[in-house]
Amino acid sequence: MKLFRVRQKLVSHAIAEIPAAVRKQLDGLEIDVPGGEVAITAGSRGISNIATILRAAGEWLRDRGARPFVIPAMGSHNGATAEGQAAMLEALGITERSVEMPIRASMECVKIGTLDAQTALRQPERARSQLANDVWMDRFAYESAGVLVVNRIKLHTSFSAPVQSGLAKMMAVGLGKIGGARTFHDVPTSQLAERLLAMRDIVLASGKIWAGLAILEDGFDQTAELHAVRPDEIADIEPRLLERHQRYFPRLPLDDINVLVVDEIGKIYSGTGMDTNVIGFRGDRYAEDLDRPRIKAIAALNLAKASHGNALGLGLADFITRRLREAMDEEKTYLNAFTTGSMQTVKTPMAFRDDEELFARLAERFGQDGWIVIPNTLHLETVYASPDLREALEANPICEVEREPVDVTFAGGRHQLEFS
Repeated sequence: MKLFRVRQKLVSHAIAEIPAAVRKQLDGLEIDVPGGEVAITAGSRGISNIATILRAAGEWLRDRGARPFVIPAMGSHNGATAEGQAAMLEALGITERSVEMPIRASMECVKIGTLDAQTALRQPERARSQLANDVWMDRFAYESAGVLVVNRIKLHTSFSAPVQSGLAKMMAVGLGKIGGARTFHDVPTSQLAERLLAMRDIVLASGKIWAGLAILEDGFDQTAELHAVRPDEIADIEPRLLERHQRYFPRLPLDDINVLVVDEIGKIYSGTGMDTNVIGFRGDRYAEDLDRPRIKAIAALNLAKASHGNALGLGLADFITRRLREAMDEEKTYLNAFTTGSMQTVKTPMAFRDDEELFARLAERFGQDGWIVIPNTLHLETVYASPDLREALEANPICEVEREPVDVTFAGGRHQLEFS
């Protein structure tokens, strides 16, 4: 098989001096810094420069007399244990040494409120014997003088709404640990947006949120914008930031694809392992699905090491390698799926011996036309495409197609395509 290397001219807007940008944003808040300990959130996604951002925020707080520390804020991820969540941070480069602050990991939470009857389950799609309606907060955060909520603003993989993944979700789910994740996901997908805002409002009403620090990344997964937000402004500003995010969001270069091969999936790339907004498939029978791109078959080859065995998202593929299947930690993966209700995303697809067999069998079944190969759903600056797509790609103004195709070769059963 031959493929053309394609470079997408994605939106590039990287901040040159990130620590200075963090300090400038926090200076602009013009609100009193809490006296005492301040908790700073760190999630489970692979956010570019996250250790630098956290360290700069901690330095700024220390300069003003506060005693900052970092807490893992990631719902039920990595086994829903304190040790597992601390290990997840380390895999993302967030250590006490890198952020120059203590890291306090615990699954112990404080109940800070209960959702009213209007946010209860209104549809019988997933009736439960008892609906989770409580809103929780990590005990270390609750006992601090204030919380700085840090998170990236981006599209959610399960629903569309003015507020999706970002500060609200970090407050409602991340800070709430497994209890927050259960409460958020214990309604049909059609009600997730409403529930997220209701949970956010309870967290804000607790008075524990000192400020938010929102991150926008450009098409190359680099820090493009930082926005420090006062707690009383989060509800108004976050929807505007989501609109700005969509200007940067990278997508596949074509809407009609025969076979999409994803080299690596994992929680560091998306909450669902593969970003559903990129592949055009939610994988949720209760959700309104996306209408593009239109892909006939999806294959996934590897699981990112930093995901620590959580293979949520392999069920979004039609075909995988045995290597990916064997890398899955069933306990962690199933716990995450059971908490979120995303059962489809962990169904095991047909597994081939290795990349070489997978490429051969898919070419036999689907032909060699209409192929796109990507490294993951977060980094889409370099992709590979089959020769028949060349004309369509060259008509796309953001695509540069190399003159000569390359042969897809394999070593030890693994493809040798280079994405760097």
